[in-house]
Amino acid sequence: MRDRFPLFHIFGASLVLALTVLGTDVRADGMAHGQQNQPCGSPAALDDGWTIATPDSIGMDGERLCGIAARLGLRSSEVHSVVVARHGKLVFEQYFSGIDQPWGQPEGRIEFTPTTKHDMRSASKSVTSLLVGIAIDRKLIASANEPVLKFFPEHQPAKSAGWDAITLRHLLTMSSGIKWDETLPWNDPANDEPHLAFDTDPIGYVLGKPIAALPDTLWTYNGGGTDLLGNIVEQVYGKPLEAFAREALFQPLGITDLEWKTYKNGKIAAASGLRLRPRDAAKIGQLVLDHGQWKGRQIISADWIAQSIAPRFQAVGYFGGTLFYGYQWWMGRSLAEGKEIKWIGAFGWGGQRIIVIPDLDLVMMTTAAQYGQPKEGLAAMDILANIIIPAVRDAH
Repeated sequence: MRDRFPLFHIFGASLVLALTVLGTDVRADGMAHGQQNQPCGSPAALDDGWTIATPDSIGMDGERLCGIAARLGLRSSEVHSVVVARHGKLVFEQYFSGIDQPWGQPEGRIEFTPTTKHDMRSASKSVTSLLVGIAIDRKLIASANEPVLKFFPEHQPAKSAGWDAITLRHLLTMSSGIKWDETLPWNDPANDEPHLAFDTDPIGYVLGKPIAALPDTLWTYNGGGTDLLGNIVEQVYGKPLEAFAREALFQPLGITDLEWKTYKNGKIAAASGLRLRPRDAAKIGQLVLDHGQWKGRQIISADWIAQSIAPRFQAVGYFGGTLFYGYQWWMGRSLAEGKEIKWIGAFGWGGQRIIVIPDLDLVMMTTAAQYGQPKEGLAAMDILANIIIPAVRDAH
């Protein structure tokens, strides 16, 4: 799940976030330019579709939210942004400067602001899942039970035994049984992930993998399956995946400033290449929270959202084995002030997190540069459990 190829030389490097945790200086440093005279974390007025509100007006403790920067500083977290929305309104955003290496660009210090795009990494997988759902809604694809090989007739002569039984649903849930390993060192020839980036025919590489287990019997994290899904959407739409994403998803959400990067071999990185502004990424969470609607418009069917966020497999070996997996979405829980709170998440390598909490009508989005760190993503879940959830003062 590391989606590492543009960052493989980072391993062993020290990524340091310049975060000053000194009283009022913390609040000033964490604000976007021009916001120093406004309350901490006040969202910028960008006319991007978000309704702006104060925390207090939607039942949250604004002063408590202002402690996020100090809390992050305790862990040298390398977090670049925190965005919070509640009751469909943007109530908090804070940005920090830090070392990063955006896809295809040199490593360097960036002053992150509300208009700075950030790599989403594997959170792209969750977006690809939404696009599959929209394609099914439009009847471009009959259902998630369609056989994968139906879309790749030219590869059938070389297919391994067992591929006939694999459906789109198996790819969505990462339960296809394909022999796949992304956990090995990047330079290990047995690591499957680099083949997506560098092989001249990455689709052929994935389809040529042997089957290790019957579908629905073994959960294995597999970005190759997501790339197959993205390619299938391209086939049925007749245009590149990014074009479909813009027309069917991003434009209805008012998202215009985005990139969907390609691998070194020129293939679009459906599993990891999306770059968005964090507050735009939070719209993806809001869309899921509102059962496929944005501002009253049904962008994707509520049925697909329900299917996507239904727990289907234990994510064995990931994050302590405490998470469930749906259609490219994670499901977990946090303990906040003695209460168990369930959430839905899109996770990207390095600490990119979109967290949806239906019971609190709340969305949190974070970006970070915790690439290759053993406790990657810890900072996001820490502020979620210890600041953001406790800041909610009323029951939804």
